[in-house]
Amino acid sequence: MDTITAIILAIVEGITEFIPVSSTGHMILTTRLLGFDEQDNLMKTFEIFIQLGAILAIALVYRRRILDLLGIGRKTERGGVMPRSRLNLIHVLLGIVPALAVAFVARDFIKSLFGASTVLWALVAGGILMIVAEWVNKRKVRITAQELDDLSYGQALAIGLYQIISVLWPGFSRSGSTISGGMLSGVSYKASADFSFLIAIPIMCAASGYELLDSYKDITGDTVGIFAIGFLVSFVVAYLVVIIFMRLIQKIRLTHFAIYRFLLAAFFWLFVMR
Repeated sequence: MDTITAIILAIVEGITEFIPVSSTGHMILTTRLLGFDEQDNLMKTFEIFIQLGAILAIALVYRRRILDLLGIGRKTERGGVMPRSRLNLIHVLLGIVPALAVAFVARDFIKSLFGASTVLWALVAGGILMIVAEWVNKRKVRITAQELDDLSYGQALAIGLYQIISVLWPGFSRSGSTISGGMLSGVSYKASADFSFLIAIPIMCAASGYELLDSYKDITGDTVGIFAIGFLVSFVVAYLVVIIFMRLIQKIRLTHFAIYRFLLAAFFWLFVMR
């Protein structure tokens, strides 16, 4: 792996990690396009490492909300302490425990599914779910949670259960399944995206940390520079993408991402896989 390859992979990771297009799927397809074996140990370790850069970016974006969840009060302009939000750690636990439990129990089975053809089908299936979720959210569901603090425990659990789909089906997209699950459960698009990004921090830290226990030995003196570049690029790109996405969320609908997923799957099926 050279510097250019590391930068390309880090940019792909940073762009796709938190928007509903599947970072795992894009990494598998990109490594295949670049001629690398996605099962190579060094490649897998590098992907975990740059994912940590993306996690740090989202933690920085949501730093105030994280401090609030941890019970660390925020100061007002006049020096007083702002009241705590209604969203609490129970919501977060309900959103992450189902997926973490399934990932732990079915880890070997999930790894066996990693492959380009699996990703292509997941891109299509995830896109269909997103279109359905957006249609139902607009026409059939009464929105009871406009903001993140309006989220109920039941809605948090529903989002956590939908997240299992992305755990069991590489390429489905964690953010795509959680945002769709929220919208189908009466949560607004923006609040669903906020909660999806927020619960990404603990679940990705747990998953990446666990995987890194097996592969940290690949980070040596010869590779540390490449890993550092990838981490930094992924952090910067992911930070910018999340900021831009949340500012344009009312203009960029789930259907737009679904169409992109269909086109990507078709391109790889027609021109790369054959």
